[in-house]
Amino acid sequence: MRRSAPTDLGRNLVRFFEDFLPAQRGLSPHTIRSYRDALVLLLQFVARDAQRGIEQLTIRDLSAERVTQFLRFLETDRKNGIATRNARLGSIHVFARFLATHHPEQLGSLQRVIGIPFKHGARDAPIEYLERPEMDAFLKAIDRSTSLGRRDYALFALMFNTGARVQEVLDLRRRDVRFDAPCQVRLTGKGHKVRLCPLWPATARLLSGLIDETRRSDPDPANTLIFANARGTGLTQLAQNRGSEVMGSMP
Repeated sequence: MRRSAPTDLGRNLVRFFEDFLPAQRGLSPHTIRSYRDALVLLLQFVARDAQRGIEQLTIRDLSAERVTQFLRFLETDRKNGIATRNARLGSIHVFARFLATHHPEQLGSLQRVIGIPFKHGARDAPIEYLERPEMDAFLKAIDRSTSLGRRDYALFALMFNTGARVQEVLDLRRRDVRFDAPCQVRLTGKGHKVRLCPLWPATARLLSGLIDETRRSDPDPANTLIFANARGTGLTQLAQNRGSEVMGSMP
């Protein structure tokens, strides 16, 4: 059977994910996965609407009308909130701008996609910080009688201390923490930007205790992840999402 040649959309998807996002934009794997999830949902929707296989879709199939229908589908069929709907649209906007750069002949239709507005109505006053009593109440709710509970307690205490993103904390290795005064932690954020954050003495003690408790005969202990699962490997995507949900659901 003759194999079909990649379409213009297929070729650009490869360039978008293999070169543009990681190399030119310097995005983390976690952020790239969010772009992937948004575009997978969009392509599945467009393929159903066009009654063709995803591998047959072209750039012309990504019309503003279809993207608008897709956003309506997210809210009505998938029951996504406005914040999720806007996040998906943001990924589509970035991809449409990328396509316009390489396919100026499609600029008119892509501009209409880029012009689709974000929807108002998301929470107008997001919580920027917790008061100390609220933070203490949250930490006290974590069961510290188990090793996993002590790990989670240290993880959230560090996030409260530094304001770091979940991914930044989960990427931390022992070499990134300085326990000599002044205690500090080295965080690597989006675009591989590195910053140093001071640690409260209590946070430093928690991290030191966690490292001592989970110390293994690693050939390269300085490179060992601080926050790991029961097998000693990195926490999964599910754990990352759960952490984000907990932080986002605080009163």
